[in-house]
Amino acid sequence: MNKKIFLFMSLALAASIKASAQETYLNAGLSTKDLNGTARYVGMGGAMDALGADLSTISTNPAGIGLFRSSQAKVSFGAVMQQDAEDFLNGQKNNMSFDQAGFVYAMRTSKRSFVNFAFNYTKSSNFDFILSAAGKLDNASQNKLSYLKGAAGYFELDTDNNGEMWGWNGQDKSDLYNTTDYLYYNAFLTTKASDGSLNYGYNNASGYQFGRAHTGYIGQYDINVSGNANDRFYWGLTFGIYDVHYNAQSLYTEAIVERDNNAAGDITMGDTRRITGTGYDIKAGIIFRPVENNPFRIGLSVASPVFYDLTSYSYSTIQNGTKYGAYDNGHYETSYDFRMNTPWRFGLSMGTTVGDYLALGAGYEYSDYASLDTRMKDGGYYDDWGGYVESSSSDKAMNTATKNTLKGVSTLKIGAEFRPDPSIAVRLGYNYVSPMYRDNAQKGIGVSSLSNAYTSTTDYTNWDATNRITAGLGWSIERFTVDLAYQYQTTSGTFHPFADFEAKDPSTGKMDTNYADGVKVKNQRHQLMLTLGYRF
Repeated sequence: MNKKIFLFMSLALAASIKASAQETYLNAGLSTKDLNGTARYVGMGGAMDALGADLSTISTNPAGIGLFRSSQAKVSFGAVMQQDAEDFLNGQKNNMSFDQAGFVYAMRTSKRSFVNFAFNYTKSSNFDFILSAAGKLDNASQNKLSYLKGAAGYFELDTDNNGEMWGWNGQDKSDLYNTTDYLYYNAFLTTKASDGSLNYGYNNASGYQFGRAHTGYIGQYDINVSGNANDRFYWGLTFGIYDVHYNAQSLYTEAIVERDNNAAGDITMGDTRRITGTGYDIKAGIIFRPVENNPFRIGLSVASPVFYDLTSYSYSTIQNGTKYGAYDNGHYETSYDFRMNTPWRFGLSMGTTVGDYLALGAGYEYSDYASLDTRMKDGGYYDDWGGYVESSSSDKAMNTATKNTLKGVSTLKIGAEFRPDPSIAVRLGYNYVSPMYRDNAQKGIGVSSLSNAYTSTTDYTNWDATNRITAGLGWSIERFTVDLAYQYQTTSGTFHPFADFEAKDPSTGKMDTNYADGVKVKNQRHQLMLTLGYRF
C-alpha cells in the first residue's frame, strides 16, 4: 500500500469559503455554566440570588452586591475529581482549580442606604472532563456513513491539483461534506482499478472504542455597580467579559471486518480541537422586601446573551491499519473565525432569614437554548470615522438544526445556612438543571450549512438532567473568614458514535442503513473548595 501525508487545504479553496459558524453540539457546551464561585455560594447550591451579600451573586443577580454593608475581598480555589475515569491523553481525572477572586467596596450614602462597587473573577466553566465509550456495531461503521452520504447525492467527488478528493455540489464546495468524509474518501473508501479509474466501497465494523479528553475553562470577569434604598430596595448592574480556552483531544477506533465478518484490522480517527476567544454580556437585577419589617425578599434578574467572537482550530488524522483503501494515513488541518450569541437568562428568587441564626434561599432560572444563535462572519466595512466594523449574519440552517436539537432549560436552586454560633456556619444546598437536548436529537446530517465543512468528528452525546448536592462550613475570626464547600455533580447521557443514516447503495441498488445503538455514559464529579476572605 502506498504511503502519503496529505497536503493542507489549498489557499485558493480556503479563500472561497466565508468564515463559518460552528455546529450545535460544540456551541451548546460553550454556552452552559457550572455551579462555581465562593465556597459559601456553592455550599448553598447557588440559592443566594435574593439573600445577596455574596460576591458570586454579581453574575446571577447583580442586586445581591447591593446588600453589602462593609467592604471585603475573597479568593477561592480547590480541586475537581472525576469519578470512574482514567487519565487519557492530556486529560487528568484529578485537577486543581483556581475558581474565584474579587472584592466589593461599600460606600454609605445615608443612614440606611449604600452604593457599592465590585469586581469578581469566576471560572464559569471548567472543561476538565474525560469521556469514554465503547460499543458493538452491526452492519454499520463510520466510514460507511461517509460512503452513504456520497451515495445519497450529498456531494460529488472531484480531485484538486494535488490529486486529493473533495466533495462538491455543482460548482461550489458542498456544505454537506466534512473533514471526516475528506479523510475517508482519500485514505480508505477509495481504490484504483487497473485502468486507473477510481472505485469506492465501505467496510462494516464489529465495534468501536472512543475517548476524549476535554481541558480548559471559561474565565468570567464581572464589574458591578449596585446599591440599596432604605435597606428595602436593592438594585445592581453588571458588565461581564469572558475569556474562552477550550481544548479537546479524541481517538475513535473501529474494528473493521471483511464482508464475511472476519477481522480486517483497525482504523483510528484522531482529532484535536482548540477554541479560543472573548465575549461580553450585561446583567441586571433587583431585590425588594414586600413588607417593611419582614426579612422576606424577592429577587428578579435578567442577563443578555453572551456575545462571543471565537476562533476554532482543528487537526484531524486517520490511521488505516487494514489492507483496504488508497493510503495508510493522512491529516487535515483548518482554522476559522465565527461568532455565537448564547440565550437570554431570566431569574426569579426568594430568600429570608430567621433571627441571626438561619438563612433560607430558593431560586429559579430559565434559558431557551433553542434560541442559541450561531453566526457567520461576512466581512466588514469602514465607518464614517475610519474605523473598521466587522459584520456577521445568522447561520439560518444551523440555527434551525439547533431548534430541533436543544430546548429550554430550567435551573432550580435551594439552600440553607444555619449558624449555631455567630462565628460558625453550616450550609446545605441542592441544584437541579433540566435536560438541554431533545429526545432523539442527532448531530446534524443534511444541514445545509458551512458549519458542516468544518465538522471533524461524528460523535455526539445527549446529556440528561444535572443534579448537584452541596454542603459547606464557614468560620469568622475577627475580620477574616474561612469557608469550605463540597459539591457532588452527576449527569447521565447517551453517547452515539455517529448519526443514523440510510441511502440507496449504487453497487446493489438497494436501500442500506447505518445505525448504531446509543451507549450510556456518566459525568460524576466531586469538587472541594476553600475560600479565604477579609473584611475592611
